[in-house]
Amino acid sequence: MSWIKIIPFNEAQGKLKRLYQKVTGPSNNVDNIMMVHGLRPHTMTGHMSLYKNVLHNSNNTLPKWYLETIGVFVSFLNNCDYCVDHHYEGLKRLLDNDAKASEIKESLIAKKYGSNLIEKFSEGLKYAEKLTKEAHKLTKLDIEKLTEKGLTDGEVLEINQVVSYFNYANRTVLGLGVSTEGDILGLSPNNSEEEENWSHQ
Repeated sequence: MSWIKIIPFNEAQGKLKRLYQKVTGPSNNVDNIMMVHGLRPHTMTGHMSLYKNVLHNSNNTLPKWYLETIGVFVSFLNNCDYCVDHHYEGLKRLLDNDAKASEIKESLIAKKYGSNLIEKFSEGLKYAEKLTKEAHKLTKLDIEKLTEKGLTDGEVLEINQVVSYFNYANRTVLGLGVSTEGDILGLSPNNSEEEENWSHQ
């Protein structure tokens, strides 16, 4: 499950118990990526707040399935199977179309940048790769390419934050040996209207 100590739901107390209760899914399931924060619950607060607001906030204007697609792609680039598996299942649930989700995943693996997506979404994936692999080479021209394809500055910020979050999450998982053992794949906080509602459904 992890290379460091994990505190299970039924052993958690105080602040940690309250945090676990906020992020539970069915049968009090808590994703391992959250439980790995158990020894320092304040870091779990930061992680969940960032995750919820970057991917699951109603003020975002890009479709949630596209933000999940970016997450799958970044996780693939980082060889983070944990996040690929979780967020690909989330992508399938959001699209409600397994064939479409599979087409998108295959295009990402082939680095065709979502060749079956509209142009501005494909351009966003190219930016995601450069930010993940060669962030120091980014220039204003990279942002101008995105806006020329029809993305607003606010949407560019959304993409930037999703890419940045997944690089953080991937390194949390890979650096601590977090596995999907016992997880229910693909759950997410579906209530996008309430920032403090972290419940996974």
